[in-house]
Amino acid sequence: MKLRVSEHELGLSWVVEEPLQRASHALAADGRVWFIDPVADDAVLARAAELGEPAGVIRLLDRHGRDCDSLAASLGVPLYSLPDAIPDSPFEVVRLLHVPGWHEQALWWPERRALVVAEVVGSSSHYTLGGDRTAGIHPMVRLLPPGSLRRYQPEHLLLGHGDPLHGPEATTALHEAYARSRSDLPRMLLAAPALLGAAKGRWG
Repeated sequence: MKLRVSEHELGLSWVVEEPLQRASHALAADGRVWFIDPVADDAVLARAAELGEPAGVIRLLDRHGRDCDSLAASLGVPLYSLPDAIPDSPFEVVRLLHVPGWHEQALWWPERRALVVAEVVGSSSHYTLGGDRTAGIHPMVRLLPPGSLRRYQPEHLLLGHGDPLHGPEATTALHEAYARSRSDLPRMLLAAPALLGAAKGRWG
């Protein structure tokens, strides 16, 4: 498994170099590390261990099984699956999308102005559709994207698919993704065959 690993002031993010570009994060706060939608890799987990003691594993999307259960068990920490709150953590849980077949929460870290989004927003090519776009709305909800993220102005945007965004680009990318959600529908339709081929009928 080939990964792109980025160290940043919040911890670590890693992206699997594959069509869906699954992304995972290890966020450090007060000497403890929170793993979000992790795809486990021994080398990355060893680097994450240097950030502090494991505190918990967080699953933000119902179909993001990934390695959440096995990693929580191996580390001996709680698994928070679609939580309404995460006790003793720096995160606020944002209720994002709950419809049949799609249940998703997001995280807001107020102190660090960090927003973590598993699926509704992404920065992989399936979301950006090429060009100069740095993030986009998931193809399945472009017509009516959930609006609960619109009020945030993050300095860090950590995503479940694609590379994280930091600095002013994070807020710009988030709000432009919403602004272009419907206007990009023709572009998305043109890209649909490639999207379906890469996804092979599932996102996760």
